[in-house]
Amino acid sequence: MLRWTVHLEGGPRRVNHAAVAVGHKVYSFGGYCSGEDYETFRQIDVHVFNTVSLRWMKLPPVRTGGREHAREVPYMRYGHTAVLVDDTIYIWGGRNDTEGACNVLYAFDVNNHRWYTPKISGTVPGARDGHSACVLGKAMYIFGGYEQLVGPHHPLSTNVIWFFIQTQFGTPARWRDFHSATIIGTKMFVFGGRADRFGPFHSNNEIYCNKIKSTRTHNPRTRILSVFVGLGNH
Repeated sequence: MLRWTVHLEGGPRRVNHAAVAVGHKVYSFGGYCSGEDYETFRQIDVHVFNTVSLRWMKLPPVRTGGREHAREVPYMRYGHTAVLVDDTIYIWGGRNDTEGACNVLYAFDVNNHRWYTPKISGTVPGARDGHSACVLGKAMYIFGGYEQLVGPHHPLSTNVIWFFIQTQFGTPARWRDFHSATIIGTKMFVFGGRADRFGPFHSNNEIYCNKIKSTRTHNPRTRILSVFVGLGNH
């Protein structure tokens, strides 16, 4: 029987944040809470929950030491995603009320709590929020989201990390945002979310999805039911 065993208060109050588990700790990044300031440019906040001591801790802001290093720390945002690969958490996408949507890839080292922006190559997805992301091996798969037509652009450089558009076959899942996605084995399952009758541009003709769509990953010859963008170490 499945049942809830712990109920705690005192953590950050917010929605549209992103969280990942690292060992016995949960790292929570950003998110939205009514009444907070999302117009002033400031660093994203990071809260850590210890599942052994059942205590929350907020990490102190990072000292950037100049405008150039400040660009390596993501600004406060909501609607982004976070995934863990080895000892690094990757933050992608999201928006705030001043900067709009973002397509810069940020990396957070869980050992020394240091932010940096990895060097990337390939076709970078458009800035968006409300997408989903999950990991299989060394690859992060991004699906859906509300794409901003004009947004920040990250310059492409060496091929330490690369983006590509995954080959697809079959009937793809309908475009959507604010859904969930998870990988079991070699399949990615997408569930729920909000779509629009006219595709990835909101027209107030919303459709809410309640079907599960699955896709096999890593093999372009297999049947792909979703369109997604991948990221992996070269």
